[in-house]
Amino acid sequence: MVKTAHPRPRTGAPVISRRSALLGLGGAAALGLTACGPPPTEESGSGPARRVKHKYGTTEISGRPSRVVTVGLTEQDYVMALGVTPVGVREWFGGHDGALWPWAAELLGDDETPEVLPVEELNFEQIGALRPDLILGVNSGLTEEEYTTLAEIAPTIAQAPDHADYGAPWQEIAAMVGTALDREAEAEALVADIEERFEQVRADHPEFAESTGLLATSIEGEAWAYAEGPAPGFLTQLGFALPEKAEALFTDEERAPKQVSLEKLEVLEADVLLLGVYDDPDNSVARTDVFSELDAAKEGRVLEMPEMSRLNGALSFGSVLSLPYALDELVPRLVDLVDGDPGTEPAEVE
Repeated sequence: MVKTAHPRPRTGAPVISRRSALLGLGGAAALGLTACGPPPTEESGSGPARRVKHKYGTTEISGRPSRVVTVGLTEQDYVMALGVTPVGVREWFGGHDGALWPWAAELLGDDETPEVLPVEELNFEQIGALRPDLILGVNSGLTEEEYTTLAEIAPTIAQAPDHADYGAPWQEIAAMVGTALDREAEAEALVADIEERFEQVRADHPEFAESTGLLATSIEGEAWAYAEGPAPGFLTQLGFALPEKAEALFTDEERAPKQVSLEKLEVLEADVLLLGVYDDPDNSVARTDVFSELDAAKEGRVLEMPEMSRLNGALSFGSVLSLPYALDELVPRLVDLVDGDPGTEPAEVE
């Protein structure tokens, strides 16, 4: 996941801002704090305390928080899935109201739409004005300075320990958020349900375990290959293996994304090639002559996913709410891709 400045489109691994989503850059600035707005409810301050370990220590939380602010990139999905509507959500991408993609927005009901926080840098004044009783940055790249500032506003859970920034698996994010919200059992049930769905798909489609799958992207006309992140992890959970030629690209410990020159596009050959398109489709590597010569392209085993499509968003978030959507939408397309029939084309991703 994100450790250093490498191109990181959203399906590969989360990063900050549009440009950093493509080029692996980001940053944050500390601002002064102000406190205003309604106080936390009594419910949030009562009940047994829980301790949650994270990158910068251990945070103790009492009761059931009700004014939650998420400063990572996908925690809003976990909070909504566990029955809490956050008061503030850090926007990643998509431009949806409340920074909620459809799979989360449908759970909003009559609750107030969350206030959107900017993704490029933390606005501590804005966060403080929301009077949170819990701040979640589990799927984030918070610096220690940022964490310290946030912890002065409210109990704060930084990114998971023992993982790279933005690198915690969705199961661990669910467990940490569930503990923080005093909804451990509900979180465990969500994880179990989704893992059961993956298991069922593997049982229904043993051909997946006999196939290779790869995520690649087209960024400003350049090709990139990925071994880590939500979308590669999704393929792995379905039983797909990384192609040998692609596997050979990832020799460093973090298995960072690798740029692939047009002269070496053959390393993208796979039984299933998911291609995230992060530029004008007409300028995509998929429109080049050399790409069209790939067996995967000739045999109809490439699925192009526009940047702002729901499927790309679902794979990018890789959350307890988006994964069921991705399973519903992608599995039928994967079946068409691996069936060996060039005439079987998967439904176009819009």
